Amino acid sequence: MDRRSFLKKAGVGTAATATAALAAPAVRAQTTTDMVIVATWPRDFPGPGTGSQRLAKRIADLSEGRINVQYFAAGERVGAFDVFDEVASGNAQAYCSADYYFKGKDPGFSYYTSVPFGLTYAEMDAWMKFGGGQELWDELADGYGLKPFAAGNTATQMAGWYNKEINSVDDLRGLKMRIPGLGGDIMSKLGVAPVSLPASQSYEALVAGTIDAAEWIGPWNDYFLKYYEVAKYYYYPGLHEAASQLSMSVNKSWFSGLPKIDQEIIRASCMVENAMMTAEFNHNSGLYLDKLINEHGVKLRRFPDEVLDEMGVAAEAVFQTTIEHSDLTRRIHESFLKARADLGRWMLLADTGYTEQRNRVLGITV
Repeated sequence: MDRRSFLKKAGVGTAATATAALAAPAVRAQTTTDMVIVATWPRDFPGPGTGSQRLAKRIADLSEGRINVQYFAAGERVGAFDVFDEVASGNAQAYCSADYYFKGKDPGFSYYTSVPFGLTYAEMDAWMKFGGGQELWDELADGYGLKPFAAGNTATQMAGWYNKEINSVDDLRGLKMRIPGLGGDIMSKLGVAPVSLPASQSYEALVAGTIDAAEWIGPWNDYFLKYYEVAKYYYYPGLHEAASQLSMSVNKSWFSGLPKIDQEIIRASCMVENAMMTAEFNHNSGLYLDKLINEHGVKLRRFPDEVLDEMGVAAEAVFQTTIEHSDLTRRIHESFLKARADLGRWMLLADTGYTEQRNRVLGITV
């Protein structure tokens, strides 16, 4: 082969190699990061538990394995109420819980689950996204090295299970009740002894007689806890806890070190679960209320106005104590009050006004 032919063939080979290299997909080394999630909820517990597990899977799937998610239900790694400290310390990267369990850290956390005479899901969602609620939550959680996200909502709740009828405030006095957060504080002012227990332990406590009443969420969850076996009176409305927002809070230092795309995957996954869980609760609660009444003889009762009015007085007293904690707590409360007033006026015309008249015309009743 002469020199000219060799160079010509070599040039064709080099060009072909370059073309093939350009056409081949780029292969990048994929780095992974571990994300340990600890939860307050039992594994496979309907609603909060299954929703948190769904959220964990969504993060892993959307990141295509870049985020190696390990999910631990209550008691599998730490206790149900130890998740906050586990993540704040950096021993885990995220928790799924309800932030009012941590009001001992700062009462301001209660506002980000639910407070007495608080916000419905639609109102909470509006406050968080457009009324300054998220920014204040970020400021509060930042003091503990956390970045919080709304990651679920129970929708409107019931007032709880009682082993006797409640016809007046006097009937509440002396009762021991499983009820957390500021709701427990207002019931205390009505003579109830509030007890903070994980939901999984409240049934046994009712059976043993160590508590006389319990509130959890609503018909769907309460059905699976089998409260109907030991307390037949089921009360509404749940003014102590209108619609509880659930959270995923992540260790802020860990989160800040993630690539932007993975930060957005976590943020978006939480937003999706926030909507999914609420829809799931709304779908199931009516179905399971029928089961409780028709299959298990549960007696549905509305709290008398006298009791609800006294709850309102007690709530104002609790708020006055709460806002004395810090300037930040006061600012959270003031922002909450503005949202409740502004959104409440609109909802009275919109959602409430519409559903009341639609149901009246169509004859839809409880």
